[in-house]
Amino acid sequence: MARRRTKKRTHVGANNPETASAGHATARDPKSMVIRIGAGQVGSSISQLATDVRKVMEPGTASRLKERRGNKLKDYVVMCGPLGVTHLMLFSRSETGNTNLRMALAPRGPTMHFRVEKYSLCKDVQRVQKHPRGGGKEFLTPPLLVMNSFSTPGADSKSKVPKHLESLATTVFQSLFPPINPQQTPLKSIRRVLLLNREQSKEDDGTFIVNFRHYAITTKSTTVSKPLRRIKAAEKLLTTKSSRQGHMPNLGKLEDIADYMIGGETGDGYMTDATSGSEIDTDAEVEVVDNAPRRVMSTKARLAAEQKGEEPEVETENVERRAVKLVELGPRMRLRLTKVEEGLCSGKIMWHEYVHKSREEIKDLEKRWEQRRQEKEARRREQKVNVERKKAEKEAKKKRPAKEGEEEDEDEDEDENYSDVDFDDFDSEGLAGDAEFKANEQMEEDGAWEEEREEIGRE
Repeated sequence: MARRRTKKRTHVGANNPETASAGHATARDPKSMVIRIGAGQVGSSISQLATDVRKVMEPGTASRLKERRGNKLKDYVVMCGPLGVTHLMLFSRSETGNTNLRMALAPRGPTMHFRVEKYSLCKDVQRVQKHPRGGGKEFLTPPLLVMNSFSTPGADSKSKVPKHLESLATTVFQSLFPPINPQQTPLKSIRRVLLLNREQSKEDDGTFIVNFRHYAITTKSTTVSKPLRRIKAAEKLLTTKSSRQGHMPNLGKLEDIADYMIGGETGDGYMTDATSGSEIDTDAEVEVVDNAPRRVMSTKARLAAEQKGEEPEVETENVERRAVKLVELGPRMRLRLTKVEEGLCSGKIMWHEYVHKSREEIKDLEKRWEQRRQEKEARRREQKVNVERKKAEKEAKKKRPAKEGEEEDEDEDEDENYSDVDFDDFDSEGLAGDAEFKANEQMEEDGAWEEEREEIGRE
């Protein structure tokens, strides 16, 4: 009898490795939410900037997030846990018109406050480019993070920009994207670069400025001349239904293809800047080994070739030289660090660019924060005790037999709809000091409610 097949690919409990599909972040990858606080107040430019930053954070971000005017910061913080969000990037505008960016680590901080001094949207960057690059498969994988000059040699805890602040900024930015393993990460998956360059001030004035740039990585072969590459591209376009004549070289004035390839007999043929094969490539060139599968000769065929006296073919590595070029996608931002908080958008200030306190003032602040923390813990303990007491009373009331004339259903409904708010102080609109309750009591005493019930038809 044949052995019954055991499901291993789709069966529950199978030890299958977690595979990362293109365009989707795995459970272990960092996830972020880019939010504009005050959706109706930040303006259209800041809203578009938040949308552009979401593209940079792809695929591990909430790209379809829609904010409402009534949403507060606590609404997003509550959802960080169930959704596995690790970073919050909050764009807002102050009363003076400054654009601010808060980068917070969920759920407990710290929070870094940046002032966006200058920024350019993606559409502004593409408008000045001759050949802008649109959205494609580049956003299916996270970008390669490149950080420059984040650590200053000779910095210590007494510097205007202390050493621990530089380490904290480096850690926060590095945790935005999943780490890359050079031995296992395929080069084809790295299609974008996020460059964070810190401006080194000549004078130690205590400023921490970061330039934000976003690029796409493009490669092209340099072993083939440019005219031949254009002919290959035109040949591919001929097989498609929607081919455009603008991609094909104009050979109407030439008598032979050699005039286009080598420029004629004297070398002064149809050669322009767009078709010149001797154009100097200033891009960085790298050697890439072709890992395409090859046909391997079997042992029987190899022995037969040796008996005939034929020499076996020696496999040679096909090395191709390719030029690497970066095309800016946008957006651009110039970020100036102004403040660092200990918690998530609230808590003790760890560093401030403008406000500097003495040791005595710092000690006083620490005492206040400790007192506030103790009061908060006391309130939590009191609330926990009250909740446990109410649960115990509810369980005891359920176990107690009902007396004559009592309805258990009404008691259960009252327990389920229990609230700490004293509704005797509020009217139907939530305002105190109204005489609505007194008017209702007077109607009950006069029997006016009986007449209304008869008119409605309840009795």
